[in-house]
Amino acid sequence: MDYIIYFAITIGILVFIHELGHFLAAKMTGMRADVFAIGFGKRLFGYNKKTGFTFGSLPKDFDGEGHTDYRISLLPLGGYVKIPGMVDESGDTEFANREPLPYEFRSKNFWQKSLVISAGVIMNLLLAILIFWGANFFKGKPVTLTTTIGYISPNSPADSIGFMSGDIIKSVNGATVENWDDIRNEIYMNTIGDNLNIIISRNGNELNIFIPRSKIPDPEKRGELLKPQGYKPYIADVLNDSPAQTAGLHPGDIILDLDGIPLGNSSEFVEIVSQNAGNQLNAKILRGEDTLNLAVTPGSDSKVGIAINDIFEGKTELRTFGFFESFVVAGEDLYNFSSVTFMAVSKVITGKIEAKNAVAGPVRIAKLAAKSAEVGVESFLFFLAILSLSLALINIMPFPVLDGGHLLMIIIETITRREIPVKVKIAINNTGFVLLLILMAFIVYNDILSL
Repeated sequence: MDYIIYFAITIGILVFIHELGHFLAAKMTGMRADVFAIGFGKRLFGYNKKTGFTFGSLPKDFDGEGHTDYRISLLPLGGYVKIPGMVDESGDTEFANREPLPYEFRSKNFWQKSLVISAGVIMNLLLAILIFWGANFFKGKPVTLTTTIGYISPNSPADSIGFMSGDIIKSVNGATVENWDDIRNEIYMNTIGDNLNIIISRNGNELNIFIPRSKIPDPEKRGELLKPQGYKPYIADVLNDSPAQTAGLHPGDIILDLDGIPLGNSSEFVEIVSQNAGNQLNAKILRGEDTLNLAVTPGSDSKVGIAINDIFEGKTELRTFGFFESFVVAGEDLYNFSSVTFMAVSKVITGKIEAKNAVAGPVRIAKLAAKSAEVGVESFLFFLAILSLSLALINIMPFPVLDGGHLLMIIIETITRREIPVKVKIAINNTGFVLLLILMAFIVYNDILSL
């Protein structure tokens, strides 16, 4: 149910912003907008100045006389603005048999048509920039100031590749890295679909580690390949009458070392505890600003009765930006994410990346929306910005049915100074629509398999 709710919220916001762009541009250029719909298919309810608020469909011969019908429709997978005199997915072609009217799309010039078609994409880009700006101005960018690898679990993907705790990463595919955020970007974004060549420093010697892309786990499913040095086990909860409670452990305690072994994360803690059933272990604990030494004895089940997570205690830096500087940084964010998107699409087309690993459909979007919302409002807004940017970039592609496809036809008509026949436009749109449905079915199928 959470997935459904957050998917509806996410898609509703993005579709509303996109269609609002088309609607406002149409009004600015003197066009009518007969319908402003969230969703497709049967009209559930809506409002217009002629009939007021009503449920169900309007009469087939209904004429709003220039007043827009704002409606919610049955299928919540998109939306549309119905502009008279434009060939779109509705298949309405009655206008083709008469002269263009002043308020119709086809009566306007190249720039007016182009603005209306592009306005949805522009609004999605503005939403992304606004959220990026807000994140930079109000929150800043936290940077993890290390390139040293933390704890490597035995038999983990990182262990099988050859990494060791304490390795210092120097570069990834030739790109020098100065902090952990650089490393994460190079592994998961800038080299998407490519094999990796990582140079590390180990005990003063430089080593070259080659990693086939297939060896890198999906961070969404199995977590990141590597974690930075600085993580410590964090006690989230202590069970009543457990060995941990007897030892005096409290929720919020950070475990620095166990039995004389400095800990890198919760997995290391669990590994030591599981091997010492019935044996007393000395633990160094950080509680607030105090350091305590406690003794805990795992039970016969090799557990101490705590819920444990990881918390980063390493060096970080919060980079802050002024009002106008935040817009510059937001532009850089927009450029970086756009580059990654186009790179991913090109690699899908050339077969370097499987489509299921690069494209998310409704099921995965719902899952990611719910997860980001669980983390907090900031995380959800950032996810919304990335999705809005992706929607803009995909929509502007010159593919039939998409805004980019409509824009391409406008450009062709302007160059040739001849209108493309309505039947040809309908055929192009219908072909694109069918191909889009097939692609969507394929994406949903892969989404379900990835659950």
